[in-house]
Amino acid sequence: MTRLQGRLQGHLPSARLLVAALWAGALWVLGYIAAPAVFASVSGPVAGDIVGAFLRRLAWLSFACAALMLVLVRLSPDLQAGRRRYLSLLVLAMLACALVMYVGLQPAMAALREAAGPGGVRTSPLWTQFAVMHGVSQLFHLIESVLAALLVLKSR
Repeated sequence: MTRLQGRLQGHLPSARLLVAALWAGALWVLGYIAAPAVFASVSGPVAGDIVGAFLRRLAWLSFACAALMLVLVRLSPDLQAGRRRYLSLLVLAMLACALVMYVGLQPAMAALREAAGPGGVRTSPLWTQFAVMHGVSQLFHLIESVLAALLVLKSR
């Protein structure tokens, strides 16, 4: 092993922790601080547009963090096989949550909002369907947030 490889490998635990903290922090800030603040400050349809834009960016950040975490875990000689597998499964579970929300729920909810028209989804017959999807989305966000806490705790 070259000296450079040794130095890089020595920083892998810190790099894993940094990526895990970035991912977790983004999830927590958006889900539990920014989104509620936007809905408390701005009218419904506009708030939905703003939070939807935040969620799209969060999804791409999640995809990037998942890819980077998987590479860091794979390259980390300090991790035993069982711990490597555990961290990889955590990352894949978080990625699955992000994919369900980004590919499945967010487009479906956007389509319902579009179909509801200018009056907004709350005043349309689509409200119940939208509310159920929103609840499922919040559940996936909660699951991903809890998994993120585990990832932060176990990444170093």
